[in-house]
Amino acid sequence: MRTRGMLVRAVWVVSIVGPFAAPMRAAEPKDVNWSGFRGNTAEGIARGFSTPATWDVNQPKNVKWKTPIPGLAHSSPVIWGDRLFVTTAIGRQDNPQLKVGLYGSGDSADDVDEHRWQVICLDKRTGKIMWTRTAHKGIPKVKRHTKSTHANSTPATDGKHVVAFFGSEGLYCYTTDGKLEWSKDLGTLDAGPYNAPGLQWGFASSPVVDTGRVFVQCDVFGDSFVAAFDIDTGKEMWRTPRKDVSTWSTPTVFRNGRRGQLIANGWKHIGGYDLDTGEELWKLTGGGDVPVPTPVIGHGLIYITNAHGRSAPLYAIRPDAYGDISLKDGATANKHIAWSVPRNGAYMQTPLVYGDYLYSCSDRGVLKCFAARTGELAYQQRLGQGSSGFSASPVAADDKLYFTSEDGDVFVIRPGSVFKLLGVNPMGEICMATPAISEGALFYRTRHHVVAIADLEESPAPKK
Repeated sequence: MRTRGMLVRAVWVVSIVGPFAAPMRAAEPKDVNWSGFRGNTAEGIARGFSTPATWDVNQPKNVKWKTPIPGLAHSSPVIWGDRLFVTTAIGRQDNPQLKVGLYGSGDSADDVDEHRWQVICLDKRTGKIMWTRTAHKGIPKVKRHTKSTHANSTPATDGKHVVAFFGSEGLYCYTTDGKLEWSKDLGTLDAGPYNAPGLQWGFASSPVVDTGRVFVQCDVFGDSFVAAFDIDTGKEMWRTPRKDVSTWSTPTVFRNGRRGQLIANGWKHIGGYDLDTGEELWKLTGGGDVPVPTPVIGHGLIYITNAHGRSAPLYAIRPDAYGDISLKDGATANKHIAWSVPRNGAYMQTPLVYGDYLYSCSDRGVLKCFAARTGELAYQQRLGQGSSGFSASPVAADDKLYFTSEDGDVFVIRPGSVFKLLGVNPMGEICMATPAISEGALFYRTRHHVVAIADLEESPAPKK
């Protein structure tokens, strides 16, 4: 039986109004599921439904529901059908330290009391909590950054399983009804700046679910690696060591014909790995020394960016790359890299490819729009007044781009080569998590809530 979330074949129909009528293409697929960080394949795009440009959480206007979530977490919501999943870490402090904004301190937070790491399932239609499971209880094995949490990694789902990754506290697989299927202890995953091993910032890379497997990227002090596990049993299928510093990037799965790759961001080792064996396919060295953004795919290219220290590159890599593809001094392209820009990368946000353009926003809210195929800069525009940080990654739907500041202001922008602001909508709380989109609704994870935003006059009626 076909579901509304399945891709349907495009068919051509001919109008009968006249002999010269042009053929019409069937309606585009309607995306329902948002299966991991930045949705399906991390592209950050939902199709087939109208979404709002304006709302007011305080009125409330275009707010379907708002559900309190205990604890502190930056993990994003994920969705399958009518179920929404989030994770959280609940300590004994009523108001654990969370310092957002533009600052350079690398200090760790002081909440080293006992925590409960939980997976929570909500009804997407109503916001009602359907079940809560405590995956782990204990003292955090690693401290976190003052802007971080003990539950940064976004879960992933395939409609049957929900996989939650709590870093040093383990990898857990539940059914969508909340039954624990298996768990894995991957050891202490201590991440922090490579040149200050005394600092601990917490783990943030999210799991990726694809074709019966769970993929993880664990770049930490000590033994870094990428690995694949069987989603039904938790059995380790392969593990490949990585010689890199700590990173906080989620990997991306990409298929180009018969070649499937797990693509990982990095500083010493940006690279692609064979999905079935873990064998290294290609490698790129250089860039920012604190990699965070996730690789994204568009126009037959792999886009990777990072920014910290002396370098802030943005690369467009051909998917058939092999071997060491690092650029020679001063070069911006080679056989394997279609184009690159050396100083226009992003530190925190994953870029967004929508239509013919790539949008990359800095942690200071400077948005740059590039021609995705060539790297030509179309425009540069600051979002807001420059006083707020930007950590959540952008998403898109219905010819609208959504950028969220740490203060919770959502900037809605019209895509294209000319900047056009459609609205600015305050969420009323700190917002570090990337939103999810499903059936015309945007789901924001704020400091204390999950909030569903939709055009209520045009939103589809809830299922009975």
